Amino acid sequence: MDRDNPDKSRRRLIGGMAGGLLASAVTPASAQSGANPQQASPSPNPASDYPHPPFPPQKQPWPGLASRMSPRPDHGETSYRGSGKLQGRKALITGGDSGIGRAAAIAYAREGADVAINYLPAEEQDAREVAQLIRAAGRKAVTIPGDIKDEAFCGQLVERAARELGGLDILVNNAARQLAQDSILDISTAQFDETFKTNVYAMFWITKAAIPLLKSGSAIINTASVNAYDPGENIIDYAATKGAIMIFTKGLAKQLAKKGIRVNAVAPGPFWTPLQVTGGQEPDKIPSFGKDTPMGRPGQPVELAAVYVLLASPESSFATGQVYGASGGRGDP
Repeated sequence: MDRDNPDKSRRRLIGGMAGGLLASAVTPASAQSGANPQQASPSPNPASDYPHPPFPPQKQPWPGLASRMSPRPDHGETSYRGSGKLQGRKALITGGDSGIGRAAAIAYAREGADVAINYLPAEEQDAREVAQLIRAAGRKAVTIPGDIKDEAFCGQLVERAARELGGLDILVNNAARQLAQDSILDISTAQFDETFKTNVYAMFWITKAAIPLLKSGSAIINTASVNAYDPGENIIDYAATKGAIMIFTKGLAKQLAKKGIRVNAVAPGPFWTPLQVTGGQEPDKIPSFGKDTPMGRPGQPVELAAVYVLLASPESSFATGQVYGASGGRGDP
């Protein structure tokens, strides 16, 4: 310790401990094996070691399947390694069959949590794969198909997840609808309604049903978007919902802080998920998707897994009302 300035030395020590905790929470899964550091695999180069455009032209009917995308998205199936950060926790994830929700589900299970996932019946093939991965990690998997645009189903979803998991202390509102249109004149009332019901109403209904079940130490994580800050001109209805999610998150965080329940959001940039190939992007833009980021590529879902783990874990106990960004260098929140 610095004998001339013990306060300065103490601050240095505490700062180093805090930095170590954060680094541990967001370290790539390949470095979390627990092996001798000299034997650990080198960290991937984020600029070159992931799929880059051009991608093959492709289009799927809504809601699409990750298993039919080319290249197939990386959700951490073979790479994410846990270290017990969520041991014994109980999580419900909407849109948990593919994309970012799937990456979170795999990571949560490998961190020791039991996981319930919601998805549309047409996504059953992808959902079965996720359930197998959760069970392979030694955790309980609960699959609950259904349409979250229906308020009654949202209540049933939360009730069933809590009942079959034996409780609930992590809620991830992740499912989303996005349909690109060049002009506001092309956005029908039906599309506008579907986008808001999927992205905003469902989040409200599910969160409202879950809060009475959540105890202190619980976490709610909402998936917002870079579009909440920098809206794309051809997805203005989707962008509006993501702005609403951001504000909902910040306001609810203040409301629940005294109950010991944290509420945060993640704001991804372009990520390679079925959302893009089912109308989220215009078909002619798929081959170059993500090329305009400083890294020259879209993110892979696994690259967000550790963020969702961090926000669910006690290591982020002082973080609430925050929005965590990952956009390949654009400098968003």
